[in-house]
Amino acid sequence: MASNGSDLQDLQDVRPVGRTPLRATADNALKIVVVGGFGVGKTTLVGSVSEIRPLNTEEVMTRAGEGIDPAGSWGKRSTTVAFDFGRITLSERQVLYLFGAPGQERFWFLWDRLFSGALGAVVLVDTRRLEDSWYAIDRLEHHGTPFVVARNNFGEPGHTLEQVREALDLPPEVPLVDCDARDRESGKQVLIELVHHLAALAGADAAALAGPGAPDAIYEESTP
Repeated sequence: MASNGSDLQDLQDVRPVGRTPLRATADNALKIVVVGGFGVGKTTLVGSVSEIRPLNTEEVMTRAGEGIDPAGSWGKRSTTVAFDFGRITLSERQVLYLFGAPGQERFWFLWDRLFSGALGAVVLVDTRRLEDSWYAIDRLEHHGTPFVVARNNFGEPGHTLEQVREALDLPPEVPLVDCDARDRESGKQVLIELVHHLAALAGADAAALAGPGAPDAIYEESTP
């Protein structure tokens, strides 16, 4: 991954357009996965930050899913059955692809495929159902995929971020931030936080490989 200040600025400055063509010069694709429990806002987050009309695989929930998908109590009437897909152009050559994973347990078998080749991940959590996030965190740790956790606020937060960190047993080095998946600016800040986290990890790995006293600029680029 080549990460620098200009990439962050590009992410901050990107404007949503209904039909933005992929640049012919784009030759470096970066992949980020958005995961979390059922109904936490993954589809909403991908749609709010994507520069193109997002591809989604939403299907109407029917009686066949009663007792399988926990829908009624949250007023949810549709669900992702494969994945969501969005795109953000970072620069002339770099493009960020966003994949939103399905939240229902019966579709978890797709997650390992979605994690393949991912640079990092965003774990969306709903504090009303924190336990739904444990599987996502466990699978990312199993794959060694770096991630940040974003608390999607469905109203006034009832707990502090430190209480959420303790409940999820997150180590201090894993960023935990607030967001509103419906708001594009808020969603962008989550992605920027992930980019910062990945850059910090890349710097730490480079320093470890280079040994004590090596100049910081010895590794200007790193690959996942």
